[in-house]
Amino acid sequence: MKPKIDTNAMELKDRVVKINRVAKVVKGGRRFKFSSLVVVGDGQGTVGFGLGKANEVPASIAKGVEEAKKNMIKIPMRGTTITHAIIGRFGAARVMMKPASHGTGVIAGGAVRAVMDVAGVHDVLTKIIGTNNHHNVLYATFEGFKTMLYEEEVLRLRGKLPGTTASAKEKEAAKA
Repeated sequence: MKPKIDTNAMELKDRVVKINRVAKVVKGGRRFKFSSLVVVGDGQGTVGFGLGKANEVPASIAKGVEEAKKNMIKIPMRGTTITHAIIGRFGAARVMMKPASHGTGVIAGGAVRAVMDVAGVHDVLTKIIGTNNHHNVLYATFEGFKTMLYEEEVLRLRGKLPGTTASAKEKEAAKA
């Protein structure tokens, strides 16, 4: 399990992705509540999202922000972009994310743009495939981030870092 991120010392930005009015039908009519999907980040690669529900919009947003602070993750980044291409999957949603060169900007739509903005990713290419349901797209984006590798891990797997173990073929060649 990854260590919990301390959000008290961070300067966090929050962004509302979606506000939904939901109704419960009771004997006297309908009772309305609000559901808010919120993304929170520090602009330096740490981001989280939460769902808040309350009788009023500001209260639901505040609850969403508190939930998002509890679910923060660190995104592997190289400069202003992500380390490698990845496809996040959740339900019928697929979110393809690819690193982009400096100056490209955030090519993203819907919930993914909100995540990239608060996370501090400035150059990335994304595509939502399948459903564009905000909840599923957010979950798919975060599933992609969770499976991402840091730049050092990728280099180590490719055998590019000094001091890493050599492959079997390299060992055989060294013996001969």
